[in-house]
Amino acid sequence: MSEFIAGALAVLASQHGIKSISTPRPNRFNKGPNLPILESSVEAALERKKYTTPLRTGALGIKKGMTAMYEPETGHRFPCTIVQLDRVQVVAHKTRRRNGYFAVQVGSGWKHPDNVTRPLLGHFAENKVSPKRHLVEFKVQDESGLLGIGKTIGASWFQEGQYVDARANSRGMGFAGGMKRHGFHGQPASHGVSLTHRSMGSAGQSQGGGSRVYPGKRMPGRMGGEQVTTQNVKVVKVDDEKGLLVLHGSIAGPDGCLVKLSDAIKKPWPNLPGNPVEAQLAAGPTA
Repeated sequence: MSEFIAGALAVLASQHGIKSISTPRPNRFNKGPNLPILESSVEAALERKKYTTPLRTGALGIKKGMTAMYEPETGHRFPCTIVQLDRVQVVAHKTRRRNGYFAVQVGSGWKHPDNVTRPLLGHFAENKVSPKRHLVEFKVQDESGLLGIGKTIGASWFQEGQYVDARANSRGMGFAGGMKRHGFHGQPASHGVSLTHRSMGSAGQSQGGGSRVYPGKRMPGRMGGEQVTTQNVKVVKVDDEKGLLVLHGSIAGPDGCLVKLSDAIKKPWPNLPGNPVEAQLAAGPTA
């Protein structure tokens, strides 16, 4: 009997329930017939990054210093940075089947075997490459960009007139105040300010902000020593015999620092002779 009464009440509630006087608004999130299927696989992620991943590996260089050159047509003087490639070789490969992505491990310089750990010595010996002082990975688009292990990369890997992205650790400046580190204006030079002209001032509220300092607050601290990428740097001159590259303008880092050079992702891919991925140049990004 109780079940019959409950069923009857449910029917009455469905017939005489409260109805909306306005039509329901459609949900604009993940609704519609023309939306693509959401993909979260590794292959889908690599496909999304296809046009921002270089077709070939980069190179390692040492920043030697800066100089200046003149344009022969106009006589305009412009600054240049000298980068030297020192015994740059391909050490190993990373493949999608084994590592989930394609990359080329590049080493430069030379290091005495007594100063290299046993695991790294075995890594170099397995690939028949002399111990390197620096080891860096460069991601490539697919397996056609994997150079042979042991192949030497010289200054001719880049051509005059092309654009590169230069990555280096900026010069460390130690503990710096707010004005130098973040560009704060400081406090007034007079009108009641005493001995705190370069101070940052208050760091947070007392009551309205929760009596705390918000995470990410810009304050004095260590400045520099972070990787800085300088994009679209033009290669002015290439000296393959001495392994020198002359780059237009300045790049981050002090003299003697390691510089990671790769093809600029915001410029067309360079059309170099003998490029193993020359057939894919049409698929690269446009300027």
